[in-house]
Amino acid sequence: MRQADEALIVIDVQNDFCPGGALAVTDGTSILPQVNALMAAFRCVVLTQDWHPADHSSFAANHPNAEVFSIIEMQYGPQVLWPVHCVQGSEGAAFHQDLRTDFAQLVVRKGFDPAIDSYSAFFENDHKTPTGLEGYLRARGITTVTVVGLATDFCVAYSALDAVKLGFTVTVLDSACRAIDLNGSLAVAKAKCVAAGVQWLA
Repeated sequence: MRQADEALIVIDVQNDFCPGGALAVTDGTSILPQVNALMAAFRCVVLTQDWHPADHSSFAANHPNAEVFSIIEMQYGPQVLWPVHCVQGSEGAAFHQDLRTDFAQLVVRKGFDPAIDSYSAFFENDHKTPTGLEGYLRARGITTVTVVGLATDFCVAYSALDAVKLGFTVTVLDSACRAIDLNGSLAVAKAKCVAAGVQWLA
């Protein structure tokens, strides 16, 4: 069992990010046995859940003539336009049935504000609106976090970067993550994390 000051953050292991989903991450379900084993070993386990309204501004379908995976400028910076995914209450937004959600003490829902996307478990994409996760972890006495889940180059990396900026000791366990790798985004995300002080383990 891990120490009391360590937490596991499991990012977005939801149907829409798994094979057959609206924004499927290649080989996404292959991480489930390892993620479940990790959850059983941590005293503090947090799950995040992408939770978008149907009119969310990050959906290409909500921008006339916009192409999926194109990038537009929002008031908070560049925004990738995604396929419609993880709509609140939908089957796609549900956790994968093989994820042992009973190990989790907290579920953080993110991306529910239609005007702003939210990749990180800690902040929306303006990098200043908090989700409340930092306060929860501080109250639990957590100083060290391990981040796993989907997708490595977006929500996992954003969460790891924010965690290290907030002063947590952070590890990304690459074998328990899978990436979208959009135009080389995985290499960029990994380099940013390592440069920021995130321990990136194979």
